[in-house]
Amino acid sequence: MAQSDTLLSLEEVVVTATRQERRLGNITIPVSLIQQKQIQQAGALRLRDILQEQAGIQLTSSFGTGIQMQGLNPEHTLILIDGQPLIGRSSGVLDISRIAVAGIKRIEIIKGPFSSLYGSEAMAGVINLITENPTTPSIISSIRYGVADPDQGWGVPFTNNSFQQTEANAEFSYLLGKLKVKHVNNLLFADGVSFRPYSKDRIPRPLHRISHQTSVQQYLGNKTELRILARFNQDRFQQEFSVRNNGILIDSYGRELNNELNVQPTLFFRLSDKIRFYTRGYITSYVGDQKLHFVQKPDSSYLDRFEQRFYRIEEQVDIKRNNHTITTGIGIQLEQANSTRYDALANRKQNTVSYFFAQWETKVGEKWITILGARYDHHSLFADAITPKWSLRFQAKPTLSFTASVGQGFKAPDFRQLYLNFTNTAAGGYSVFGTQDAIRLINELNRVGQIAELKPDFAKLTSLQPEHATGINVAMQYSPAPSISTQLSLFRNDVQSLIDVRQVATRVNGSQLFSYLNVKRAFTQGLETSFQWQLHKNWSINTGYQLLLTGDKEELARIKQGKEYVRDFNGSSRVMNSNDYIGLPNRSKHQGQLKIKYENVKAGYAFLRLLYRSRWTVANSNGNGVHDVQDEYANGFVQLHIAGGLPINNSISIQAGIDNLLNYQDVFYLPNLAGRTVFVTLRAKLDSKQLKK
Repeated sequence: MAQSDTLLSLEEVVVTATRQERRLGNITIPVSLIQQKQIQQAGALRLRDILQEQAGIQLTSSFGTGIQMQGLNPEHTLILIDGQPLIGRSSGVLDISRIAVAGIKRIEIIKGPFSSLYGSEAMAGVINLITENPTTPSIISSIRYGVADPDQGWGVPFTNNSFQQTEANAEFSYLLGKLKVKHVNNLLFADGVSFRPYSKDRIPRPLHRISHQTSVQQYLGNKTELRILARFNQDRFQQEFSVRNNGILIDSYGRELNNELNVQPTLFFRLSDKIRFYTRGYITSYVGDQKLHFVQKPDSSYLDRFEQRFYRIEEQVDIKRNNHTITTGIGIQLEQANSTRYDALANRKQNTVSYFFAQWETKVGEKWITILGARYDHHSLFADAITPKWSLRFQAKPTLSFTASVGQGFKAPDFRQLYLNFTNTAAGGYSVFGTQDAIRLINELNRVGQIAELKPDFAKLTSLQPEHATGINVAMQYSPAPSISTQLSLFRNDVQSLIDVRQVATRVNGSQLFSYLNVKRAFTQGLETSFQWQLHKNWSINTGYQLLLTGDKEELARIKQGKEYVRDFNGSSRVMNSNDYIGLPNRSKHQGQLKIKYENVKAGYAFLRLLYRSRWTVANSNGNGVHDVQDEYANGFVQLHIAGGLPINNSISIQAGIDNLLNYQDVFYLPNLAGRTVFVTLRAKLDSKQLKK
């Protein structure tokens, strides 16, 4: 299924779903595409800006901006750039606000377990950022200025009381002999903001972001092609915190600096029209460094540093014969990490994974396509994993098609869950211990009289097992007319050995100690719909909706047995029934989008996007340990974004818009949500013909 602002041709080519180029009409699983034109017309700066507008994706605000797909947490979605994973997660969250969309040609979104091709972290799905290949000489530049003021509602440009936001992009493509080279540069200077706990007091948080990307492509003969992509990203935050935990208020100030580097060489060799080889290498590193000083204790400070490196080499072979296509691959990867949050920064943690995957695609007649695949992963730290998947497509009519898939996904425990030895002195002194050392560390604290209470979950601490999920997706796509396309998909994910963080002890000073357990058997299920209508050659409408139901199977079993209680609205306790149960926290039951666009090649375009999200639970406020109708909720909301643009001449265009026109804000539960922002963008493009002149 494809979701975009205009109807997509079935000749559209996608690569993520099968690890090779395939027409959209031959894909056997739900696929969403976001094209570069849509990204630009929406005025998106960061990956979060464009993903929040996609049906079935919900944003989270803890430890940066993460994403939920099909109700599964951010650590279960694999984010790739040209097929290779981005690293640098904080508490399982890859902050998509740090990823600039400059230089991205297309975003492909695959929902449902996809470990059969991509291994760990692909339990919920895969998001692949496809960058532009260098083609012909060109220069593309843009500058955007935005202003906001959450208090007044409307910002005043170039004033101290308003938040200023300036972004500049510059892209250069040129030829060096047979080499095709492209540089993409992005600079962002923004007046960020955070909030004091339990208040609406704003704290300045200026942000500087620098991104650079270089790609080089060369044909080494008629059958061989070499491409190298190098990418660098740096974030610098000025920070000021005020945190209350366990009755203690701690004020601190300082800075955070994050550096990321990726290098991807790819060699493509075509032995014949039926046999192709891909050799892929990947080297990436991420360093996050935070330094804070305490107001109450000027002589003390807080240092937090995380270093992660990831190396991979992989060989893939595609073989085509008649109506059959076989894709096989073998690879090895090494992941290393050093952190002050582990036992010592100098002690390196590492995991080696060797893997093999295979996929067999068969076309039966003109109507049926089926794909059967599996992957085997051998971890140096965990048990081996085998993840199969089967999918099919049935083209009942030229206007009607069905797809179905069933597959398994898994996620191995990460270094944080295994080795963490972290006490947050900047937030009240709570501690989190990885499972490798949690029992030993807590027993030692108990021996010297530092433990006031061992929680029941302490007895459950043991070696972590990988999480596993079985996902089923069924979809229908129907186009009653060339200008209309509708999609409906149903999904279900059953998760075993879900890794959860639990409080396992309390110190004598009241601070909490946490660790990780395999305790839950959870499920997520629901439906997604979309509707696209090209009303007129200039007008189009796009809508999307997701219904999401989730639950913990153990909690549901206790409810059915009459072992869970809830307070009634009058304050008295009673036995809980299934209608009182909400399911897993931090997930909205309803989500939807409405997008209306007018576009005229000569006159420009106008783009309106309306986003809706229903309320979601954030805390178990009545103390029964189960999320129910009496718990604490974050309010649902509606956001409205508008943008428009027009060409000034053949080379220059201008864009203006307002993000969050209704100025919805929630400083407690959505602190990353910016207030109403008015922006103007000026864009210039010179192609090869204009450069020759």
